[in-house]
Amino acid sequence: MFRLSRFTRRQGLMATLALAATAFAFPSDAQQPLNGKTVKILVGFPPGGGTDAIARVLAEHLKDELGATVIVENKPGAGGQLAAQALKSAAPDGTTLFLSHDHSISILPQVVKTPGFDPAVDFVPVAGFATFVNAFAVSGGTPAKSFNDYVGWVKSSGGGKGAVGVPAPASVPEFLVKLVGEKYKLDLVAAPYRGSAPMMADMLGNQIAAGVGSVPDFIENHKSGKLRIVAVLGGSRQPALPDVPTFAELGLAGFEDVPYYGVFAPAGTPKPVLDQVSGALAKVLAKPAVHDRLTGMGLTVGHMSGEQLGQRERAYTAVWAKIIKATGFVPQ
Repeated sequence: MFRLSRFTRRQGLMATLALAATAFAFPSDAQQPLNGKTVKILVGFPPGGGTDAIARVLAEHLKDELGATVIVENKPGAGGQLAAQALKSAAPDGTTLFLSHDHSISILPQVVKTPGFDPAVDFVPVAGFATFVNAFAVSGGTPAKSFNDYVGWVKSSGGGKGAVGVPAPASVPEFLVKLVGEKYKLDLVAAPYRGSAPMMADMLGNQIAAGVGSVPDFIENHKSGKLRIVAVLGGSRQPALPDVPTFAELGLAGFEDVPYYGVFAPAGTPKPVLDQVSGALAKVLAKPAVHDRLTGMGLTVGHMSGEQLGQRERAYTAVWAKIIKATGFVPQ
């Protein structure tokens, strides 16, 4: 019978231990299931808007952390509804993700009778990466330098009537327009667009005097002086906009709960895939270049686990359920 010598057995044992240590230090492809694949990040708004810009910053860096090809696919329409429906029908393997803020996940299911998806059933939160606030901005063609200037200008030049752009119908910006009108006794009409990019184009062209959207939508043009952010939501002034008051400071309370940005996957996506994406996103957010870029866009950057994102989404949904009900809005 062939027998290994003690030295040979020892060599074999050492080799086995070395192999195990290597496998531990360098996870196998089975532990990194998206390696070498193409990952598509759905965005529910057109190119050129704030959400699109954020997605492209993250996609550029995620490709290295995931070891995958990462592309952004815009599916604009119905305030992100089409992108959400596309996520629902995608294979639950991590190759299709949805980068979204609060509107598509928390608001749409409350204002549309048949949205075609149920976030609690059809999606799984992967990770959150930021919170932000919405803002009220005026176009460069208006003489208003502050929110109170805008109110006075509408009353004096428009007889109290005015149109305010919003990036989607039945959205947080639209409800804000309604409540601002009631508070300041203005006849304001929300003019819905198919995303922030076309709204911004009309504001920059002075086709509409004011708009409500996220700070990332407005901030670059605010910095360049092409439009002016005159008020923000949230409980405190924004670091990127220290001179801009909150609506609470202006006397309109109730908008202190801030919305979120997160990444979602189809329900049934395996946990190793979710963990890989969440871990990769955490590493990307830790890069100073990425952190500074997103902060400069008006985001408060911070990684949230899938569980934390789910908790944040449910809390925000509950807050806005009360506000939507108080406005008397009937789902369409």
